[in-house]
Amino acid sequence: METPLTQHISFDRPCYNLRDYEKNGGYQALRKALSLSPENITNIVQASDLKGRGGAGFNTGMKWSFVPMNGHHPVKYLIANADEMEPGTFKDRMLMEGNPHQLIEGMIISAFAIQANISYIFLRWAYKKAGRLLKHAMDEAYAAGYLGKNILGTGYNLEMYLHTGVGRYICGEETALLNALEGKRATPRAKPPFPQVSGLFGKPTIVNNVETLCNIPHIINNGPEWFKSLGKGNDAGTKIYGVSGRVRKPGLWELPMGVSMRELIEDCAGGMANGYAFRGALPGGASTDFLVQEHMDIKLDYKSVAAAGSRLGTGTMIVLDDHTCPVGFVHNLEHFFAQESCGWCTPCREGLPWTEKILLSMERGEGRPEDLQLLEMHTRYLGPGNTFCALAPGAMEPLQSALKYFREDFEKHIDQKKCPWR
Repeated sequence: METPLTQHISFDRPCYNLRDYEKNGGYQALRKALSLSPENITNIVQASDLKGRGGAGFNTGMKWSFVPMNGHHPVKYLIANADEMEPGTFKDRMLMEGNPHQLIEGMIISAFAIQANISYIFLRWAYKKAGRLLKHAMDEAYAAGYLGKNILGTGYNLEMYLHTGVGRYICGEETALLNALEGKRATPRAKPPFPQVSGLFGKPTIVNNVETLCNIPHIINNGPEWFKSLGKGNDAGTKIYGVSGRVRKPGLWELPMGVSMRELIEDCAGGMANGYAFRGALPGGASTDFLVQEHMDIKLDYKSVAAAGSRLGTGTMIVLDDHTCPVGFVHNLEHFFAQESCGWCTPCREGLPWTEKILLSMERGEGRPEDLQLLEMHTRYLGPGNTFCALAPGAMEPLQSALKYFREDFEKHIDQKKCPWR
């Protein structure tokens, strides 16, 4: 099994410096890319069917193809979204701490494909170690001629900056991220215009996830057909999957796209910890719908997970066990989402705190039968199409699926006037 993203990552030693990275083939993809036309690179990435690994799952090359290439836009931007704040998600941190030059090389190739001359890494504030390693790797890349003016003598120029966020979940939404980079309040923008046409400071901009960008050098080196051959299901390539919760071996693994949930939990994570049984899992971080025992054998790719009623999201799974209260579990998530609402639109600003208060009252033994209808109402009114961005709809996914699969637990809280798990 090929593991291109993690083959040179080991936390038993320091991460590769520039010399180590080059010894293992680093920046060869950049040299190859600079001999191609930007259009050719975009076509290769589009043909590879690389889907965005940040959660949306949109074809990366197609996203790039929307950037105007008519020569009328002398300034363009390429941004790596490293603001990894989805609860249960820590895959990008591993990639940045384990092999920072892989991200930088992917960014340079991607920037060249859209003819961007300025790039940013928008980094989560808490990732201090990743920040230090990225800054050192950027300094090495500048000194070696991979960044700056006239890269490798080709006449192509690219400046790269490391920007640290201040800890707002909403900055995972690409247009809120752009507002934050501009020094404004981090609120989503109306679309259209889309960032590919009018993004940072009104200029054409591409925002890609860290894992997405790390795939680019390998696709350029090995070709789109190679990349497609790595997947087991409907989607191409490998994926950094993760499992957290009461399993024997929580962690991250690079696996073919399309492994089953059973393979991930039982084979990679070692199954449930002693004394605990599986009840359900959020397959792609906190803002995805629960999957339960009946879904254990579905393929973890975008289409299959959607058919089961959830989303692959970031591919980092949070497991719910039989000793954890589902109502308390969901309350904890809704508290987070209510706290992280940017307040820009009424349903999210008002609805999420209301939802959190209802769940808290249930946990305190103060729940009423009509609260179930109120929660269901919120899952509709805060759902897709009713809010300015996807924060509130994402927050409703664990709630609506918990009401579907664990309704009896909600009813026990109301009938017994207490949390049965306490």
